[in-house]
Amino acid sequence: MTFIKVDSVSKKFGKKMALSSTSFQLQKGECVVLCGGNGAGKSTLLHILAAISKPTTGTVWLNNVHLQKNRQEYVSQIGYMPDDFFAQQMMTVQEFLSFYAAHRQVAEKQIDEILQRIGLLEKKRELVKNLSKGMRQRLVFGQALLGSPLLLLLDEPTNGLDPFWVNEFVAILQEVKKSGTTIVFSTHMMDVAAEVGDTILFMKEGKIVKTIRNELDKEKTTIELLHLHRSV
Repeated sequence: MTFIKVDSVSKKFGKKMALSSTSFQLQKGECVVLCGGNGAGKSTLLHILAAISKPTTGTVWLNNVHLQKNRQEYVSQIGYMPDDFFAQQMMTVQEFLSFYAAHRQVAEKQIDEILQRIGLLEKKRELVKNLSKGMRQRLVFGQALLGSPLLLLLDEPTNGLDPFWVNEFVAILQEVKKSGTTIVFSTHMMDVAAEVGDTILFMKEGKIVKTIRNELDKEKTTIELLHLHRSV
């Protein structure tokens, strides 16, 4: 059964068409990666899926819930990691996650579990302002994981991560996929896209110009994506 259905979704800002009529369907537990250059429409699409931005046209269903008609029920099923980091700088790491845990009615004990998985357990009492860029990325990623959402939306989640944590990020996403969570994320890292994605949507000027079903040969997929990037 289709878990997510995006039907003829577009987004216009003034006279600029940021996302043209876009349609695709995802199954439960599938990972879809959005690739393409800057201005391709990746973040715009993620903002619509995260119910941050209203589509100009088209509709989105998640688990048979209509985004525009049942927004509250829709957003209760998602976890979202934005591209830009926004947080009260004088909060501690634990306070930051506790805020979101309370909002989502998540037990406090899950906070330590998340902190352990993202390597920030020893930083739980550290102020957010003192964290490195990579640590902040991991913290916002941890926030998105709270409550085991049915749909995980991640906008450029590997930005600022060192090679060790890129590998850990891939491992975490593989675990999340196995649990049945559906994932949509954008990245400029072609090897990460090939490693995790079941389907890769390559975007250009607000349109999906190529859909790649990622089969067994990850290296071949990586090379194909590199060629596509160089051609845009």
